[in-house]
Amino acid sequence: MFTHLLPIVKARTGITAKVIAQGTGQALETARRGDADVVFVHDPEAEARFVAEGHGIRRQLVMYNDFVLVGPAADPAGVKGREVLPALQAIRRGQRLFVSRGDKSGTHQAELRLWKEAGIEVNAATDRWYRAVGQGMGPALNIAAASDAYILTDRATWISFLNKAGLVLLVEGDRRLHNQYSLILVNPERHPEARSAEGLRFIDFLLSPEGQQEIARFRVEGQQLFFPNASLTQ
Repeated sequence: MFTHLLPIVKARTGITAKVIAQGTGQALETARRGDADVVFVHDPEAEARFVAEGHGIRRQLVMYNDFVLVGPAADPAGVKGREVLPALQAIRRGQRLFVSRGDKSGTHQAELRLWKEAGIEVNAATDRWYRAVGQGMGPALNIAAASDAYILTDRATWISFLNKAGLVLLVEGDRRLHNQYSLILVNPERHPEARSAEGLRFIDFLLSPEGQQEIARFRVEGQQLFFPNASLTQ
């Protein structure tokens, strides 16, 4: 998406933005060190802590998409449908291999919350069916594809992922799979080295009608990947 957005940001604001592609947990840690001006993240609980600690200000909703559960086409756990909690329970009950990012990213944290809602405590050290790989979404999907495992992924990465092998989309549409993205300005009082004026212009453009329209225009294989919702309140 940034390859689509950043040239437009440059043309409209004069800002040349450098993207450090990290999971949400890593991105917030980078910002805590003062090594970022804006964070673009998708873990509401972690974001709230970041702001409460005084590291960030002006947290704003910007867009959303959703998570999906994918797995082997044979679906040995029988999870296909629209509800994610029964799907996770079936995977656990059948001891079917599940690959987790295991990297404290927004997707990983969402996955852990879903296991908890399903009444399941996962432990990568003792559960042989649960494999936490400590990798980003693309590498984790590659591991799942190579091992016929189930995995939770954001829809945008799934659509863009080329090595689907025997994996298919099995669970989608559950309200619990909503995936909200937010923008947060790094607090210049806490981190005076932050380029707050430029960061604010960057955020304001993405929240503007034009920025929101450009987010909606971004497509892969003809499919819209993100849906703007800056007009909603927190």
